[in-house]
Amino acid sequence: MKYQFAKFNTIFILLVVMFFSFLTSCQKDFLDINPKTIVNEKDAYSTPGKILAQVNNLYGKLQNQNLYGGRWIVFNEQRADEFGQNDGNAATGSAVWNQNVATTNEYINDVWAAAYGAINACNILMEEMTNTKIVTDSVAKIYTGEALFVRALSYLILVQTYAKPFAQDPEALGVPLRLNAIRSSGHNDLARSSVREVYQQIIKDLDAAEQNLPENYSSAALNSSRAHKSTAISLKTRVYLQMKEYGLLALEASKIVSQNAPYIHQKGGLTIRLESNPSLLWGGSYTGAESVFSIPFANSNTETPSAQYSLAFTYVTQPILFLTNEGVAADSAYLDVSDARSALVGVNVAGRKILRKFSISTAPFRDYVPVIRYAEVLLNYAEAMAHNGDLTLAANLLKAVRNRSNPVYTFQPEMVENLDQLLDNILKERRIEFLGEGIRLMDLQRRVQPLPSKRGSIGVAPQVLPDARNYIWPIPSGELSTNKLCLPN
Repeated sequence: MKYQFAKFNTIFILLVVMFFSFLTSCQKDFLDINPKTIVNEKDAYSTPGKILAQVNNLYGKLQNQNLYGGRWIVFNEQRADEFGQNDGNAATGSAVWNQNVATTNEYINDVWAAAYGAINACNILMEEMTNTKIVTDSVAKIYTGEALFVRALSYLILVQTYAKPFAQDPEALGVPLRLNAIRSSGHNDLARSSVREVYQQIIKDLDAAEQNLPENYSSAALNSSRAHKSTAISLKTRVYLQMKEYGLLALEASKIVSQNAPYIHQKGGLTIRLESNPSLLWGGSYTGAESVFSIPFANSNTETPSAQYSLAFTYVTQPILFLTNEGVAADSAYLDVSDARSALVGVNVAGRKILRKFSISTAPFRDYVPVIRYAEVLLNYAEAMAHNGDLTLAANLLKAVRNRSNPVYTFQPEMVENLDQLLDNILKERRIEFLGEGIRLMDLQRRVQPLPSKRGSIGVAPQVLPDARNYIWPIPSGELSTNKLCLPN
């Protein structure tokens, strides 16, 4: 199956069109998104309902099928080492899996354009919240916090994908920091900031978001799909892990993780904790206490990803990707029926080992996409505390994640009482726990490790060393052709 992709002459045109193409009628429920219509900018911010629609639009940008609508997660897994490629069609990302993408590749351009489209929508909304007095100051503050969170997440996607890892070279070229709204032509030229400067801006946005956002919303659905204080804090733990800022990571995590088991966060009407069984994460409700932030897809949602972009289609229905015998799916956690996660790996009729986390395997594919789970916060915290010298807390956090899935599993003392062994087990638990969720590539690159070779039906993808040009994606041709100040990788 092949899909046709729109071509854009300039990044600016895309940004403007993406902004002006969105407006919904007044909606009280965030999950209830109506079809888009074209309106002028003045009307888009003329009533509280229309402003809320523009806030919803920010999350709609993340829903884009080239971002957390599915494809960005798939690309991360294709570039890492857990999956083999089962389809040599270019439309399924075979070149991504083979580590052989060019600056003109449409996927390279599409992810970049979608992320900057989200960033510009955030910049426009924040500017309007400063200039428009249609909503109260308290509401405008929350909306600004949501925009800051979405902008930070979008920049994290960009800097992780198109720039060297922070741990490899923080002074390397990052991506252009577009922090002002683009409303007219002639504003596309902007040099790339350094990797360090981009990460600093992400943290700055998340710190401000934390201050502006509420503790919680009125329902579990909203708590999992709109940013609140704990959402910003949780994302900061991911960012600080990338930066190896373990002390700062621990300070953030301690805001939302109790010092003793059972690890839980309760504030106002919000409770965040591990689900009692991982099956509750993937069973169709998606809005439980472990979901710090997820991308929802509802029956009325016009942003439901096309089949070839969806995670269920990629992992189950087709499957485009299957689990390799050399990957973590061969670990005892996935082979032992005592571990509930073993039910998430199966074998299809072709004898391929497949991942069944995303279970809505017929169109339309409306599995919610997890962006941040509490399990990640706990394992981020565990890794930080191991580096900080508190091996006991680090081991207890690790055990909380493992024993949630397998209550009878026991880590041997040598596995958790030695720093190197403990870190190895935390990293392995991350591979097991987040299989198929796009985390593995982040873990390889933040530790400046090679992208290992792997086998698929279409051949063998080569190992990629950290100093190779294809260790990261190239700056897209669309940006290079319209931004005279942007240097290529």
